[in-house]
Amino acid sequence: MNCRSEVLEVTVEARQVEEAMLALLHTILLHRSTGKFHYKKEGTYSIGTVGTQDIDCDFIDFTFVRVSSEELDRVIRKAVSEFKDALSSDGMGQISLEFYQKKKSRWPFSDECIPWEVWSIKVNVVNLANEQERQICREKVGEKLGEKVINVVEVINRHEYLPKMPTQSEVDNVFDTSLKDVQPYLYKITYQITDSLGTSVSTTMRRLIKDTLAL
Repeated sequence: MNCRSEVLEVTVEARQVEEAMLALLHTILLHRSTGKFHYKKEGTYSIGTVGTQDIDCDFIDFTFVRVSSEELDRVIRKAVSEFKDALSSDGMGQISLEFYQKKKSRWPFSDECIPWEVWSIKVNVVNLANEQERQICREKVGEKLGEKVINVVEVINRHEYLPKMPTQSEVDNVFDTSLKDVQPYLYKITYQITDSLGTSVSTTMRRLIKDTLAL
């Protein structure tokens, strides 16, 4: 199986990291989740509905839509919070959302996890000099996030591989069934940190802000 790989990149100030990551991860998971499966008999099932919720950001001029599941939100927030805490105030990092399915192995071997889609979000953190620059960054990051969300939706709407709908005995090989109100495809979130921010990225953001101030 070929694993699809998509890369997104954002430049934000430190206080925007959490909201930017939540916006992108929740957007992806919104399109990679279903309602709970209710099996009547083997091979026959119905799928529950998935509620949605609009979330307004505090430090970015942006509103995103997420699955209305407090359980799922807690899991995503925990991973994002760990990533944010590990990032330095002028550092770089990458958080990845990997979707996979399990392939049963014979005893005594553990199940094999086979990835089929990976989203990597590269994050550049910049320091800004004053409140005027922060306000411009607030607007610019909101515009960029809007573009990224459109990109995510376009990619997901392509007719590419998705695991086939499982039978009742195999549902745990494809979906995370641990949540009571939603059923995302099996996924894991990982991150890595780079020590320092490239000068070119910081300079690009500052030039963007200065160009806006000059208008």
